Amino acid sequence: MKKLLLKIRYIGTNYCGYQVQPNALSIQRRLNEACLSLFGFECDIVGCSRTDSGVHANEFCATVAKRGSESLETSLIPDRIPLALSAHLPRDISVFDAEWVPSEFHARYDVLEKEYIYRIYNAPVRDPFEEDRSAHIPKRISDEGLEQMRLAAQSLVGTFDFSSYMAQGSSVASTVRTVTSATVERVGDVIVFRVAANGFLYNMVRILAGTLTEVGLGKLSAEDIPRITAAHDRSQAGMTMPACGLYLNRVTYRS
Repeated sequence: MKKLLLKIRYIGTNYCGYQVQPNALSIQRRLNEACLSLFGFECDIVGCSRTDSGVHANEFCATVAKRGSESLETSLIPDRIPLALSAHLPRDISVFDAEWVPSEFHARYDVLEKEYIYRIYNAPVRDPFEEDRSAHIPKRISDEGLEQMRLAAQSLVGTFDFSSYMAQGSSVASTVRTVTSATVERVGDVIVFRVAANGFLYNMVRILAGTLTEVGLGKLSAEDIPRITAAHDRSQAGMTMPACGLYLNRVTYRS
């Protein structure tokens, strides 16, 4: 028995997030509709994450099985499924890869690591082509500020209690996560914060991006980051950046 693992790209601007919600349009709902049209029966679709309203994905993973079953029955070969499914999806969602996985494979619980990127458009005047694709910070971050952001990002790598960077009111069993890499680079007028970890807390990447932005603007220093992390206090960290700059970029599974 086997099910299908899809890799999906989407622009999240018009959606309430990945997860199906009453009276709101979600990525999962569109996938459910597309799979019903293609396969001819209701499917259970399990995603690798619950991206929020307005968040995008360069690589989102989801498994597809026939509803009430642990497998999927289709005569289509995986190489043809991305094009066939994408034909049933709106233009802001596409499937770019499909493969068979064992029925016991779980799209969420078998994740080894996720990587997110956060895009900051850093120029005085807004760019309409960056609208809803990045956060606009009009005050120029200097080269020195960018270097401070890089140093601050490096101090996030390791296993820590990241509760200082979690949205207030969140409830989780553990706030300890392992960040394996965190980098900052400028590409033209866009600053890209890239972070990979074995898991993330609610709004963690957006708060990390906001904290690093405040470092770049001189409101905080790179030396403040270890203190903020050790405080386990959300009020010590920086602002929560808007959802429009956040992208799920890569998902790695246990082999």
